[in-house]
Amino acid sequence: MNPETLKNTAHEIMSPGKGILAADESTGTIAKRLASIDVESTEANRQAYRNLLFTTDGVENYISGVILFEETLFQSADDGTPFAKVLADKGVVPGIKVDKGAKPLALASDEKITEGLDGLRERLAEYAKAGARFAKWRGVIDITDEQPSDYCIDTNAHALARYAALCQEADIVPIVEPEVLMDGEHDIATCERVTGRVLKKVFEALDGQNVLLEGMLLKPNMVIAGKKSQKQASVDEVADATLRCLRRHVPAAVPGIVFLSGGQSDELATAHLNAMNQRGEQPWGLSFSYGRALQAPALAAWQGKPENVEVAQKAYHKRAKNNGAAAQGSYSSDMESAA
Repeated sequence: MNPETLKNTAHEIMSPGKGILAADESTGTIAKRLASIDVESTEANRQAYRNLLFTTDGVENYISGVILFEETLFQSADDGTPFAKVLADKGVVPGIKVDKGAKPLALASDEKITEGLDGLRERLAEYAKAGARFAKWRGVIDITDEQPSDYCIDTNAHALARYAALCQEADIVPIVEPEVLMDGEHDIATCERVTGRVLKKVFEALDGQNVLLEGMLLKPNMVIAGKKSQKQASVDEVADATLRCLRRHVPAAVPGIVFLSGGQSDELATAHLNAMNQRGEQPWGLSFSYGRALQAPALAAWQGKPENVEVAQKAYHKRAKNNGAAAQGSYSSDMESAA
């Protein structure tokens, strides 16, 4: 492990006013996205869509890193240049999703555990050769009347820590993503309580695996009420609850926090991030690692048609620019109506 390499990569990703594009949808997930615009999920169509995103002019002013799916890491742009090189040449750090997805947790099948540790050391070496400099692993925590159990939190925290240690051994910055889902009926206070439990266990596990905090990034959920909750919190309430929870549980040594959007609308995810950054300097940088919240307008504009590429790129550029502003607390809703 080279601590300076890890620190430098983490700080590069956390460049002011920039964030991460999560373009790491699994084959099943990207198939659903493409189906929403009546496009078949062939390798050629997946490549064409990612090519659209990665070759958008000027987006590197707002995007510092891109998380790729394994297939995408080894694909090339239309001109034959490997996608990882396309990104690196624009000053964007290529990354890779390395987990193998959430599966039923043994003896607790209503809860999930993320798999993919077997063979990870060898895979990381191949990913590094292909140009990946950071990685991502997602743990999934659900909220119900009985969940999450301590068992679920502990096992996912342990897996996240083992993954992070293997990444750092390979000089790859780990993004640690413990996602408390917003699918339930819970209120914002319940989300804050559960998110705090999860973060506490995750950082205990990271410490137990000797993970260098200065050489990692955290990708948490925002503290937000469940989608089915009858009481949705305001933007200010979400910002205050999220920052309160993070200050209690995330060490100041962590250089950056890059939020997932978690199913929020495009504009709401931007507004929440902006509100947090408007509250002044925090112990860590606050930015974004959005997938659908960056891509949805571009996907809708593209419709799988070559003649729509330019307008789709403009839609993606706009969302990237607005979120870059939110990462500095300078976003306003007026920017949504701007050309």
